[in-house]
Amino acid sequence: MPVIIKENNVFVLETKNTHYVFGIDCLGYNRHIHWGKKCDTNDYCMQRIGDENSNHSMLDEYKQEYTVFGSTMFRECDLKVEFSDRCREIRLEYRGYEQDGDILKLNFADVYYPLEVTLNYQVFDNTDIIARWVTIKNTGSETIIAERLFSAEFSLPSVKPYTFTNTNGAWGAEFLETSNLLDGGNLIFESRRGGSSHNNSPYFIAHQNANEKSGAVYFASLAYSGNFKVAASRDLYGITRVSIGMNDFDFEYSLKGGESFDAPKVYCGLAEGFGDMSRQMNRFAVDHLLPKQFAHKPLPVLFNAWEAVDFRVNCENQTELAKIASDIGVELFVMDDGWFGNRKNDWAGLGDWYVNKEKFPNGLGELIKNVNDLGMDFGIWLEPEMVNADSDLFRAHPDWAYHYDTRKASELRHQLVLNMTKPEVQEYIFTVMDELLTENNIKYIKWDMNRPYSETGAENLENPKMLWYLHIKAVYDIVDKLKEKHPDVAFEACASGGGRADLGAMSHFDQVWTSDNTDAIDRMVIQKGYSRLRPIKAMRAWVTDPGWYKFSSLQFRFNIAMQGSLGIGGNLSKYSAEELEICKQNIALYKEIRDIVQFGDLYRLLDIDEDEVLMNQYVNSDKTKSVVFIAANGTRFFKKRIPLRFDGLDPDKRYTFKFFNDEIEKSGSYLMEVGIPAHIRGRDYNTIIVIEEKK
Repeated sequence: MPVIIKENNVFVLETKNTHYVFGIDCLGYNRHIHWGKKCDTNDYCMQRIGDENSNHSMLDEYKQEYTVFGSTMFRECDLKVEFSDRCREIRLEYRGYEQDGDILKLNFADVYYPLEVTLNYQVFDNTDIIARWVTIKNTGSETIIAERLFSAEFSLPSVKPYTFTNTNGAWGAEFLETSNLLDGGNLIFESRRGGSSHNNSPYFIAHQNANEKSGAVYFASLAYSGNFKVAASRDLYGITRVSIGMNDFDFEYSLKGGESFDAPKVYCGLAEGFGDMSRQMNRFAVDHLLPKQFAHKPLPVLFNAWEAVDFRVNCENQTELAKIASDIGVELFVMDDGWFGNRKNDWAGLGDWYVNKEKFPNGLGELIKNVNDLGMDFGIWLEPEMVNADSDLFRAHPDWAYHYDTRKASELRHQLVLNMTKPEVQEYIFTVMDELLTENNIKYIKWDMNRPYSETGAENLENPKMLWYLHIKAVYDIVDKLKEKHPDVAFEACASGGGRADLGAMSHFDQVWTSDNTDAIDRMVIQKGYSRLRPIKAMRAWVTDPGWYKFSSLQFRFNIAMQGSLGIGGNLSKYSAEELEICKQNIALYKEIRDIVQFGDLYRLLDIDEDEVLMNQYVNSDKTKSVVFIAANGTRFFKKRIPLRFDGLDPDKRYTFKFFNDEIEKSGSYLMEVGIPAHIRGRDYNTIIVIEEKK
């Protein structure tokens, strides 16, 4: 039974290994009881807490599932609204529960005003992941304005301080991890840019001295691609609480009479070590989050032509690149920016999604046929949410961009942000993309978004502060409609790199772009941070040319990129015969192991920063095959002799593999407990080991 309901209004959510327990006390307050290992369910009960003194009420000490603003609750709240008479306090009373299979709903209503609040929980078979979200409903006729609307609140069990892990990155440096010990006060991770993940990430990871293999790790990730806030606090009682949801910065949501609103879902869990956490979320995302059409299908090896020709695309140079790409084993050829409108650079053309006749006099059909005849699918880049001032679209509809009449619009990358809350804008974007897909044999769309929002005037909205949510909802809705009409087309979420690599995007897009920084040495760190709470399958990783990046060999670059969903982005027309052969061999190897990488369990065995060596292992579900990637970009001093200990294998199976010139056969237990010796030295060390069960 995933949901156990006790007679004393105690609710037990039973996952594969844990219990999540909460209830309703005699005063009608929702109360958190336990999040941890399973116990005898008959022992769960509500503790009585009274007011301490005139400055500290019982509500200060309460652990709650969801805290509303008002009364003597002075700490962080999850829900704050303004009613039609300007009252801003909420006083909820419990109205009962509903259970529908693995979903539990706890219903509350304000004692005076027409506001209903439902706490939603969903448990998933054979996992330790729980989905949480809140629903609010206006049962009256007057508008209720929500000023803060978080999705969930969590109370952690220990009174000792927790360390919180998040990211503190930037464009080209996404997912760089940071850790903060919260021993008092408040800790905030947030986005105010309209996107979710260049800087902080929409999740929390809380632990007390955990590592990859051990220690309780509490985590929760918000499935939302817009402004978010994670607010953690530790009070005088030693209680650590975390609230997570849409950011209340410049936010309101007007709930009219009869309307209801579902806050974005939060997926939470408890793991034993960071590795277990990542493996749980990777499996969960593939099975329950990624769009079903492609979730369990391996992503193809793609080639993207951007770095080869940038804006100078035409049918001839794309065809020549396609011939080379096909020869080395590429399965999906992608044409990037520059194919449309008057697009010669990034100053003009965005929004004009018609084919440039100078570059493609016969339309896209000629190039697509050439690509298809070479045995590859065809994909294309668009940036639907943006517009250049120098474009036919903007000249015809200057009011379609976010703006204030009294302010000069800021142009980042020479572009403006379209007001996606306007129905006519949504219709335009859907129509041009639908026509593009209907008239051409396109199998992949790279949906980009290259700048944050500014001058966020939306004169069409009665409440302009709703735009932050409505913009993201429009993106989701358009992608969903396109996928419904064109189910064989895969979509990638790109936002100037990894600016939209969150579980919300992955609920609608089939893959995400990790970072515009494709330098293999930097990617060792970027991809580690990505892998914490995001699925490996959805992580696009390219092999590109060194350019202004740090030097690394072509083989090294393949080593790093093959640890995600492989793509090629270098200028193949300048590759030597030897370099093309390296590409061909590695792509062939990747096709042999990609099921393990994209769907297997990841074990982070050595860390490039802590150990000077990166060692990641992927193991398939029945533990019959594994692949290990080892890379080092420069070890210090003269020697780096270390035992390579593996993980995730069956201790009772025997495995064989080749390590340089040695044929090795060992038991799984030996490989995990003793390992094999390795001498790792040099600035460009890399090797890939394929381990198989001995037949």
